[in-house]
Amino acid sequence: MEWIEALHGSTVGLDTGPLIYYIEEHPAFLVRIKPFFEAAERNEFHIVTSFVTLLEVLVHPLREGRPELAEEYRNILLQSPALTPIPLDEGIAEEAAGLRARHNLRTPDAIQLATAIRSGASWFLTNDAGLANLPEISVLVLQQLS
Repeated sequence: MEWIEALHGSTVGLDTGPLIYYIEEHPAFLVRIKPFFEAAERNEFHIVTSFVTLLEVLVHPLREGRPELAEEYRNILLQSPALTPIPLDEGIAEEAAGLRARHNLRTPDAIQLATAIRSGASWFLTNDAGLANLPEISVLVLQQLS
């Protein structure tokens, strides 16, 4: 996949949706997202995400009483060498506030994007087409990739 090859040697910010598609093997998106995570595991690029991702991915498994799924999310987010979860700090909060002010983003989206930007990411992978035209970072919308 050409878009994955373009990520080689870079840092990629990750939104919550693509991680859910990967872990839960979403039928429409697994074919696109699985090679992304496999390439990251081969150290072709590095993934960063905000701890907002942990908060968001745990809600459904905890609500549904699926501790094994919650544990799978914790494992990939907290133990994978290919993915680094980044805590919210003052710099990320300031960056997120600026993104919200300029682009009218929701707070979780602003935190995710600010985390990627402050972590030196060149790319941000999401499935939210509303984030596609931000000038601060190159946004990849999963449903538009092949």
